[in-house]
Amino acid sequence: MTQNADITVSNQAINTNAQLHWNYETAALVEESLQREEGQLTRHGALLVETGAHTGRSAKDKFIVRDAETENTVWWGKTNAAMTPEHFAALKEDFFAALGEKDTLFVQQLYGGSQPEHRVNVQVINELAWHNLFIRTMLVRPTRDELSGFTADYTIIDLPSFRADPERHGTRSETVIAVNLSEKLILIGGTKYAGEMKKSVFGLLNYLLPKDGIMPMHCSANIGAEGDTAIFFGLSGTGKTTLSADASRTLIGDDEHGWSDTAVFNFEGGCYAKMIRLDPEAEPEIYATTRRFGTVLENVVMDPETRELDFDDNSKAENTRGAYPIDFIPNTSEKNMGPVPKNIIMLTADAFGVLPPIARLTPDQAMYHFLSGYTAKVAGTEIGVTEPEATFSTCFGAPFMPRHPSVYGNLLKERIAKGGVTCWLVNTGWTGGKYGEGHRMPIKATRALLNAALDGSLNDAEFRTDPNFGFAVPVAVPGVDTAILDPRTTWSDPEAYDAMAQQLVSLFVDNFAQFESDVDEGVRQAAPKAA
Repeated sequence: MTQNADITVSNQAINTNAQLHWNYETAALVEESLQREEGQLTRHGALLVETGAHTGRSAKDKFIVRDAETENTVWWGKTNAAMTPEHFAALKEDFFAALGEKDTLFVQQLYGGSQPEHRVNVQVINELAWHNLFIRTMLVRPTRDELSGFTADYTIIDLPSFRADPERHGTRSETVIAVNLSEKLILIGGTKYAGEMKKSVFGLLNYLLPKDGIMPMHCSANIGAEGDTAIFFGLSGTGKTTLSADASRTLIGDDEHGWSDTAVFNFEGGCYAKMIRLDPEAEPEIYATTRRFGTVLENVVMDPETRELDFDDNSKAENTRGAYPIDFIPNTSEKNMGPVPKNIIMLTADAFGVLPPIARLTPDQAMYHFLSGYTAKVAGTEIGVTEPEATFSTCFGAPFMPRHPSVYGNLLKERIAKGGVTCWLVNTGWTGGKYGEGHRMPIKATRALLNAALDGSLNDAEFRTDPNFGFAVPVAVPGVDTAILDPRTTWSDPEAYDAMAQQLVSLFVDNFAQFESDVDEGVRQAAPKAA
């Protein structure tokens, strides 16, 4: 629908002469993007765009307005930086003025969250047609009947052409992501990276849902043939997307979910997959989406004559991405929901070669490892990284968690206890030595152990107690080399393993010190033990 009318934001009408395109669907938005020269069609019909200088999130340019609403509810610090109400007022004034000068604007009315009673109504205003297509693809799309009575709870305004003034707006640079929870308004400027919109909605739900006892999660989720839901927590590179994409199980979603009393529900209606070095044999379902009309590809290199894509070329960005509706993936949940979980998998890629391939966690241990959010960078992934480097991202998604981590940790512990959920820690990293000396955990072994955990048979195995971390490790599992289950025996020098294990234990203990006063004695006792 196209109309000329004022847009209402935070109960304030924005005067604009722009032609407003309301709730355009995919084909119309692709047409607009091409006519406006915002992108190109690939050989097989996907829309290819470039995001310019910003090929990923601008984490240091994100702010939350610090006021009466947020003063005592937001976990202030490096992750959640504060903006004054006065600076936001100036920023909002300039954003609204910029909107008034536009010739054309695109508006989408969407849901954040697939479970009707726990979703938020979001209005998104864009100056770029492809940004409007992106967010329409990523969030949950209302039916036409639902749109007729739609009222926005929150508004996102995304203007890549806007340049913030650090002195006037209190920003770090000309790029800004400013969240005002009191005014229910999010302003994004100075970046064409569309993922900022998606993560803004995730952060919003992460703030709102805990008040209602709903657990928001940075995870993938799927359902087995018996209706058993599994949740996969994990940071980038741990296998969250790969391991949850199991042909024998139904996919609920690949990134952001909520856990209510009755369901695990996807926050989104689309997927946002990494495309760099995409292998059609290893990930055929994701590869197939790159050859479909309606997919949006960011910063992928294309031959200008044949319009064929080169997924191995990272000359434009290492973080090349593709956004597509979730139903482009076979065997997905019709309503983006599943039953409450039976199993929780916490994935880590341990480059120290210390952790076993799988371990069963008590509820206290699960909360400890959830708050720790451990994985490891390997040499070569970043400039200056020459040895394995521990990375702790609390709740497996610290940049998107506005509240104190203990809020999410306590919710998880309560829900685990209430539902009798079994928790597992799965190491997809290294064995037989640290990175550079050992080798990557065999994917065949990981899948066999994961299948045994999910079908319940692993609970019948004999377990030993890990001397460093205290969790239960299976001694033998059918179809899995017994030696790999005890990482110490895979090292040529067991004493070198012991030294490395103590080094990792110390890193865990040092990191968790920030949470000790916010958890109970049971969780404190779940910490690994230094020798």
